[in-house]
Amino acid sequence: MAVSQLFGSRAGARALTPSQEMLRTAAGAGVLTILLASLIIGVETVSSTGQLDFVTRYKEVFIAGIGVFCASLVVSHMRAGKPVVGVIGGGGLALLLFVILMAQDESGRLAWLLPFKSPIVNWSVLLIPAAICARGVSLMVSAGMAAAGRTAPSVRAGAVVERILPWVGIVLIVLALALPWLPLGERTQAKKIIDICTIVLTYIMLGWGLNVVVGLAGLLDLGYVAFYAVGAYTYAMLSVYYDWSFWVCLPLAGLFAALFGVALGFPVLRLRGDYLAIVTLGFGEMVRIILVNWKPVTGGPAGINKIPRASFFGLPMERNIPEGVVGFSEYFGLVFNPNHRVIFLYYLVLLAALTVNFFTLRVRKLPLGRAWEALREDETACRALGINPTNTKLTAFAVGAMFAGFAGSFFAARNGFIDPQSFVFLESAVILAIVVLGGLGSQVGIVLAALVLIGVPELFRELSNYRMLAFGIGMVLIMIWRPGGLMAHRDPTIRLHGAAGGETR
Repeated sequence: MAVSQLFGSRAGARALTPSQEMLRTAAGAGVLTILLASLIIGVETVSSTGQLDFVTRYKEVFIAGIGVFCASLVVSHMRAGKPVVGVIGGGGLALLLFVILMAQDESGRLAWLLPFKSPIVNWSVLLIPAAICARGVSLMVSAGMAAAGRTAPSVRAGAVVERILPWVGIVLIVLALALPWLPLGERTQAKKIIDICTIVLTYIMLGWGLNVVVGLAGLLDLGYVAFYAVGAYTYAMLSVYYDWSFWVCLPLAGLFAALFGVALGFPVLRLRGDYLAIVTLGFGEMVRIILVNWKPVTGGPAGINKIPRASFFGLPMERNIPEGVVGFSEYFGLVFNPNHRVIFLYYLVLLAALTVNFFTLRVRKLPLGRAWEALREDETACRALGINPTNTKLTAFAVGAMFAGFAGSFFAARNGFIDPQSFVFLESAVILAIVVLGGLGSQVGIVLAALVLIGVPELFRELSNYRMLAFGIGMVLIMIWRPGGLMAHRDPTIRLHGAAGGETR
C-alpha cells in the first residue's frame, strides 16, 4: 500500500477505500496518542540524592498507542456495520489480558506482559476491550431483531428514557430540596455531605453554562475556566478590598464574566472547530497567567484569603461576630449551629442552579435559542436564513460566561480563599467531560454526569490519584456505548409533523 494512499496525498492520489480510510484514521489516532503521551507521561522527574533524575515510561506509552490503534480500527469496523469484528477483537483482547492478570496475581512471572505497573490501572484498562465486545454483541442482537421485524432493545430503551426524563428531573429536584433534612448521620458527617453537594451543584451550574456554548451553539470552548476565574476573583476583590456585600458582588461577578465572554467572542468569530478550541484554550491560559503575575491586584500565586462568607441579607452566620452586630441565630432566636452557614450556601447555590436551568429551558424555545441550535447544525445555512452569526455567537459566549461567573462567586464564598491554581486547564477538561458524558444539550444528563465525576471522587478521596484514569475510561465507555452522552435522547425544541399531521409547531 502506497504511503500516499494510507495518509492521503493532496495531489494525484485516488480516493481511499473504506478500509484504507479506517486504517489511516486508526494510525493517526495511535501516532497522536504516542506523541502526546510521550510529552505528558513518557518522562517523569523524581528527586534522588538531592538532585533531579529522569524516569522514562516509554513502554507504557507505546502500549497505549498500539491499544488506541487497535481499538480505533475495531470500533470503525463496528460503525461500518461489522459488529462481529468488535466481538472477536474486543473479546479476544479482553480474554488475553484477563488471563495475564490472573496469572500475574498467582505467580508474578508475567509482569513484563502487563501494560502498566499498577494493578488497578491494568484491571481498569480491561474494561475497554470488554465494553467493545459487549457493544458488538448488542449490535448483533439488534440487527437480528431488526431483520426479524422486532424493535431493538436500544430503541425501546430510548423511548422509555424520553418518557421518564421529566420525572427524573422532578425526583432530583425533590431530593435536592429535602437533602439537608434527611438523616445523614452525625453533625460532622452531615456537614461533609451537604458541602460535597454544594460543590456538585457548582459544577452543575458550570456544566449548564458550558452546555449553552458547546451543546446548543456548537462552539468548542476549552478555556471556559477563565470565566469561572473572573467571577471568583471579581467577588473576592470587591468583597475584600472594598468590603462590598455578597449580594452586590454576585451580579457584578456575572456581569464581568459576560463582558469577558464577549471579549473572547470577537476574535474568534471567523474560527470553527479545532481552531476555535485552540484559541479558547490559549485565552484560558492567558487569564491564569495574568492572575499569577498581577500581584498588586490578584495577590499573585498566593491568591486572596479571608474572603467574606455569604450572609443572610446582611445577617452573618459565623460564631465570632463584632459587638453590636446581630447574627443570624440571634435574630431568629436559634441556637448557634455551624451547619446553618453550610445549609444556607447549599440552598443558595441550589436556587441559582434551578434559575440557570429554568432560564436555559425557556431561552431554547425563543428565537435566540433556536438560532443557537441552527448555528450548531450549519453556520452557512444560518447566514442564508438571515440569522446573524456574529450576534448569535456573542450571545452564546456571554450567557455561558455569565453562568460561570455566578459559579465562581459561589466557589469563592464557599472556600474563603482562591488562587490561580484553582483555575488550571484541568478544570476546563472536567467541565467539558461533564457536558460530553451527560449528553450535549441534555440538562438532566449533565446533572447525572456531575454526580458521577464530582460527587463520587469527593466521597472517596482516597482514590483521588486515579481520578483522571476514571475520567478517561468513563469517556471511552460512553463513546462506545452512547456516543451522544448519557441522556442523548431529548425532545427537540420544534417539531415538524408530516403531511398527515398538516401542522408545524
